[in-house]
Amino acid sequence: MATPAGKMDLLRFATAGSVDDGKSTLIGRLLFDSKSIFTDQMESVERTSQDKGHGYVDLSLLTDGLRSEREQGITIDVAYRYFATPKRKFIIADTPGHVQYTRNMFTGASTADLGLVLVDARHGLTEQSRRHAVLLSLLRVPHLVLCINKMDLVDYSKEVYDKISAEFSAFATKLNIPDLEVIPISALQGDNVVSRSESMDWYSGPTLIHHLEHVHVASDRDLVDVRFPVQYVVRPKSDEHHDYRGYAGQLAGGVMKPGDEVIVLPSGMTSKIAGIDLFDKEIAEAYPPMSVTVRLEDDVDVSRGDMIARTKNTPESTQDIDAMICWMTSAPLRPRQKLAIKHTSNSARALVKDIQYRLDVNSLHRDLETKELGLNEIGRVQLRTTKPLQCDPYSKNRTTGSFILIDEATGVTVGAGMIND
Repeated sequence: MATPAGKMDLLRFATAGSVDDGKSTLIGRLLFDSKSIFTDQMESVERTSQDKGHGYVDLSLLTDGLRSEREQGITIDVAYRYFATPKRKFIIADTPGHVQYTRNMFTGASTADLGLVLVDARHGLTEQSRRHAVLLSLLRVPHLVLCINKMDLVDYSKEVYDKISAEFSAFATKLNIPDLEVIPISALQGDNVVSRSESMDWYSGPTLIHHLEHVHVASDRDLVDVRFPVQYVVRPKSDEHHDYRGYAGQLAGGVMKPGDEVIVLPSGMTSKIAGIDLFDKEIAEAYPPMSVTVRLEDDVDVSRGDMIARTKNTPESTQDIDAMICWMTSAPLRPRQKLAIKHTSNSARALVKDIQYRLDVNSLHRDLETKELGLNEIGRVQLRTTKPLQCDPYSKNRTTGSFILIDEATGVTVGAGMIND
């Protein structure tokens, strides 16, 4: 789907790496080399670098914003960074790599178009880098980049690059990773980040920024299956618009045009699209992830939580959910537990019927004996909801295939789920 004139393409990508792999330095390098840093920020970083006695500008200081992160030398929470080049806008979800922050990485990577896994050239693949790849694969992030960092510390060795690249590619064949790129870089020196490295003339692939600018993500979005979760019913109070009735939401799949026959779920009422409004103007079509207001020809009953789809192509309406769940709180998840569930714009209550297994994200081993899921653990769970949800498998649609679980007593999000095929 073409990007409208004047509107820049957006790429969301999540970064993951072990402690000291140089993730913060890499993001700092991307921000610095793409000129997304304010002068006063840069002066502050230069001063701090001098105070610490570094013989170089410590670009990691641009990103490790939380004092507690700087003190411990680790990234704790998901931080979102924004930058742009003439070709594309970017949102970076800087996710923590440590196993105790799996839930944070899960959150940051869930909306990403691309996952960037960083490894230290001196250490090669670690258990953490394998776990990051498994999580990105589980979250169906369609594009993966393995950045082999600190190549300057291994004398820019092609043998080191080839060994790590071959090992990771072999591991990736066990996972669901449709697109993999392996790039040797030095975030500190800037090799192959924005500019090509003269020290690695044996490498003929793209630089990191070139790959980020040109990776094709439009076709990752489902443009066939129309899925429009209704968030809000628009009924203006003014006299000139007294008969206006529209349904606002974000399109999660498919292309909608005026004249299309649609069905409203769960009621099953059918109608045709009378018009699609974007802000104050009518548009000829809408596609994901646009937020629009849809008007229907007939005065059918539509409310928040309903789903508008094409008449001959509907999501499954079910109260029995089979999903992979990442548990995000210290009190464990157990069978017979009751929780609130939020799926697209729809809310219901859910009962945990069964926990089938816990997945070891390092070895992919399934622990079938488990009776509960602890903090940061991932497992396959059966739920029964109080009303039907209009859902698709997560592999087909990441929006209609995902949900969150909420503790009804505290209102805290305690789990995130992905619906299985």
